[in-house]
Amino acid sequence: MTSRIESHIAFLNEADKLKTVERSNVLMNLSRAENSAEHSWHLALYALVFAPIAAPEVSVARVIRMLLLHDLVEIDVGDHPIHLDTDWDAVAQAETKAAARVFGLLPPDQAADLTALWSEFEASTTPDAQFAKMLDHSQPLFQVLYAKEPLADHMDIVHENLSTGRASYLKSSFPEAFAQASLMAKGEQPDQDTDMSRRLAFLAEADGLKSVYRATRILDASRRENSGEHSWHITLYALILAEHAKRPVNLDRVIRMLLIHDLVEIDVGDSPIHGDHDISEMEAAEQAAADRIFGLLPKEQGTALRALWDEFEAATSDDAVFAKSIDRVQPVICNLETGGGTWPEYNVTAQQLEDRVGWKVAKGAPAIWDHLQTRIRAWFAAA
Repeated sequence: MTSRIESHIAFLNEADKLKTVERSNVLMNLSRAENSAEHSWHLALYALVFAPIAAPEVSVARVIRMLLLHDLVEIDVGDHPIHLDTDWDAVAQAETKAAARVFGLLPPDQAADLTALWSEFEASTTPDAQFAKMLDHSQPLFQVLYAKEPLADHMDIVHENLSTGRASYLKSSFPEAFAQASLMAKGEQPDQDTDMSRRLAFLAEADGLKSVYRATRILDASRRENSGEHSWHITLYALILAEHAKRPVNLDRVIRMLLIHDLVEIDVGDSPIHGDHDISEMEAAEQAAADRIFGLLPKEQGTALRALWDEFEAATSDDAVFAKSIDRVQPVICNLETGGGTWPEYNVTAQQLEDRVGWKVAKGAPAIWDHLQTRIRAWFAAA
């Protein structure tokens, strides 16, 4: 068991590097380049939001899993913008090699499963992979079109992409997205009171989570982690660590919870677990934020996702208890990997860590908390 957990953590720590891979797209507020980790989270959220349009033969749960891991190979090979001349055969070979290395950090059974899922996405021959690819080809368009002031050169890429590029096929495979993008590319505003517009407005609003910074640092210690990439990372944590849940859980419900659990921070910001807060004031602000943000969606869908968020916050169901344990353990591992990280900054004691974090992790995933005890005790003994 311990060796499996060690392999799991080694893989999840390696995955952290995806937060430093920059893409050619920029955030909608134009502040910086988007990275591949937050892009992967945003795409998984796209799959969740566009689930109602998926064909009956598509498993959106599998699509979300594909999109969570589809760019992990970029840790080794980087991102390759579609508008640049590229030897795509060479890229494919390099990505296959990267997949073998990155997924090979996992126990053999999980490595085989995730490699197969990644390969399915790349081949794009199954309904699940085709739906995932369709979203992967749509999101960059709207990342540009919903920007505060779309960049001229990025708009040129959108025009080319829609007319003759890789997104041109969306005219038949995803006509609602193609029509919306085409109108916006011409400077026209589509009807804002359609399900398509409401879903895209929600997804555009979600981009703001990439600009909410947390206390925790990424593993190279170069900067604070943002809540978008954090949401991606803990969702990947859940996928990898589900076997360690104390009680049986519906993993796909847990994944959906973790994709949306921090969206309220767009309005209220992050509240570090070791900071001092007025809990009742914070909860009231988060409730108001949930009302506003989930209210952007079509009513039935917004109500369903809001209920899932409420379930996570209440943390009484088995799914929510495990999701909370994953949300709490990731920063602990990040701090251990960065020499204590922000624990000294917040004057964290061993008892405080146990009181505010440990019991919540142990409630949902006791084997993981037990596994970390040696390292935790050693760090506080030396601090």
